Amino acid sequence: MALHFSRDEFAAREARTLEAMKARKLDAMLIFAQESSYWLTGYDTFGFCFFQCLVLKSDGRKALLTRSADLRQARHTSIIEDIRIWVDRGEASPIVQLKDMLFDLELLGCRLGVEYDTHGLTARNGRLFDDNLSTFADLVDASDLIPALRAVKSPAEIVYVREAARLADLAYEAGLAEIRPGADEGRILSAMQGAIFDGGGDYPANEFIIGSGADALLCRYKAGRRALSERDQITLEWAGVYRHYHVAMMRTVCTGEPTDRHRELHEAAVAALAAVEAELRPSRTFGDVFDAHARVFDERGLFEHRLNACGYSLGARFTPSWMDMPMFYRGNPAPILPNMVLFTHMILMDSATGTAMCLGRTCLTTEADPEPLSVASLDLISRT
Repeated sequence: MALHFSRDEFAAREARTLEAMKARKLDAMLIFAQESSYWLTGYDTFGFCFFQCLVLKSDGRKALLTRSADLRQARHTSIIEDIRIWVDRGEASPIVQLKDMLFDLELLGCRLGVEYDTHGLTARNGRLFDDNLSTFADLVDASDLIPALRAVKSPAEIVYVREAARLADLAYEAGLAEIRPGADEGRILSAMQGAIFDGGGDYPANEFIIGSGADALLCRYKAGRRALSERDQITLEWAGVYRHYHVAMMRTVCTGEPTDRHRELHEAAVAALAAVEAELRPSRTFGDVFDAHARVFDERGLFEHRLNACGYSLGARFTPSWMDMPMFYRGNPAPILPNMVLFTHMILMDSATGTAMCLGRTCLTTEADPEPLSVASLDLISRT
C-alpha cells in the first residue's frame, strides 16, 4: 500500500470526525469531497471528476462507491476495505447504486450528513441524489464538518507542509534565474514547475499564475506566452506541493528599472503584509486579518486597486483549486487557531497606470507569533 500517513494518524482523524458527527447527531457522513476522502483514508485519485461517494458511519465503518478504474487506486492508496463499483452502462444511474449501498449499510431512514459544497458532486448528480434519497433519509448539509477539522494541521501534516515550503522557495529561485529582458514566460514557468518535480513534489491543484506586461495585472492563469521586454513586470503566483499539501507564494518582479509607481505600491504591500501577519495569532479572526490589509491600503488611497479578500487556508487540495477554507474577507468570524497554514497575498492592480504589485507568502500559526514558511526576501526584485 502507498499510504502517506500511519494508520494511527488516520485513526486520530477518524476519531475527530466521529466526535464532530456525534455533536450534530449524524448517523453517517456521505463524503463527496476528494480532500475529505484523502484526509480520512489516504485515497488518492482524480477520479472524483466522475461520481463517487465514501460513506463513514457513526460506528467507524467505511464503504466507498466508485468506478472500476479506481478500484485498484483505492486499494493501493487507502485504508478503505469495503470498495464497491458502480457500473457504466446506458442510462444506469450511480445514485440508484448508492441507494442500494445505503440500504445494505442500514442507513435508509437515518440522519445523513452530506458534502454538497464540493467539485466532487456536480449540480446534476446533486439533483439526482436529492430526488432519489430525500424521501428515504434525513439529508443534512454537513459540507463544513471535515474542512473545519482539516484546517488545523497535525504534526505529521506539518512535516509535509514544511517540505512544500522548501519546494516553493526552490521554484522561486529557479524562476528568478530565468527572468531577464527577452526571457520567455514558458521557460520561466518550466523552470519553476521543474524545480518542484525535481525536488520530489507534485502537480499543484491549479495552474501557476504567470503574466507579464499588461497580463501582470491578472489574478488568474491564461493560455499564451510572451517574452519580457527591457522594462517590464511579471506577476507570479505558485505553490510548492508535496503529497498534495500546498504552500503558496506570490511576487511581482521587474525587468529593467522599476517605475516610481512600482516602488510606491511595493512599499504599501510590505506594510500591509506586516500588518496582516501581526493578526495571525489566536484570539484574532479571519475578518480581523482582512481589516488590517484593507486599513493599510485604504489609508494610502489604494482602495480601488486592492481586492476584497487577501488570502486563505492551505492544505492537501485537489483540482481545480488549491484554495481552502476559511478565507480572509471582511466580517469572517472564523477564528485563527494554532497549527493553521495560512497564505496571505497583498495584491495591488493599478489599471490606470498599468502597474501590478503583488506580495504574498504562507505562515504557520503558533500559540503566539506566526512562522513564515518561506526564507525568500520580500524586497522588490529587478532583473537586467
